[in-house]
Amino acid sequence: MGLGEASARGTSMEGDCLSCIKYLMFVFNFLIFLGGSFLIGVGVWVVVDPTGFREIVAANPLLFTGVYIILAMGGMLFLLGFLGCCGAIRENKCLLLFFFMLILIIFLAELAAAILAFIFREHLTREHFTKELKMHYQGYNNTDVFTSTWNAIMNTFDCCGVNSPEDFEESFFRLINRGEVVPEACCRRNNHVGEAGFTNREECLTGSMLFRNNKGCYSAVVDYFELYIYVAGALAIVVLTIELFAMVFAMCLFRGIQ
Repeated sequence: MGLGEASARGTSMEGDCLSCIKYLMFVFNFLIFLGGSFLIGVGVWVVVDPTGFREIVAANPLLFTGVYIILAMGGMLFLLGFLGCCGAIRENKCLLLFFFMLILIIFLAELAAAILAFIFREHLTREHFTKELKMHYQGYNNTDVFTSTWNAIMNTFDCCGVNSPEDFEESFFRLINRGEVVPEACCRRNNHVGEAGFTNREECLTGSMLFRNNKGCYSAVVDYFELYIYVAGALAIVVLTIELFAMVFAMCLFRGIQ
């Protein structure tokens, strides 16, 4: 009787442990499901956002590619969260194994993306953007994607150049627009209700500091999106941690199912 009671008690404890793992896995997979939904929302917002972030992304091919990577990863996490929840509740070993393999691949891909972002971080520096601006910005050719993108950024954030208006010195823009010190996109506009146009376009184009925007776009954009950058980084760490726990629980549940 003693051995039977001990065996029954052990079986009961194993069952309780398995049940706990099952519900913990469900919770973690539901969080992954929500994380995937969030990434899809961020990707769609960046693609369709009319307030200027789309232009910033388009200015750099790495960022532009990153947006679609975010959308793809969000879609996969959305699907995996759903599969993981179903596999945990139904205790389906095939679903659990499929879930584990896919989330392992995604986990490794996210780590690779983080490493690549670190390696190519120099493409997001002031020096890189300044060099590109000096070499390729034309001023008024809106058929050129690079030029139209920078015009949109400077108009949206009321800024001029990467660091300051001095970035246009010895630039391709000055070469093809010899009578102008800064482009029209750098000129201040009337802020009064009912008024449109520039404060003084002619004085601005000749370099007057009173009628142009003097803040660099790099600082303006970083200041505007600083909070979002920190939140995105924190969420990325949280998502990776959740994925790691989900893999552990999936394997434990897989091994525990008879």
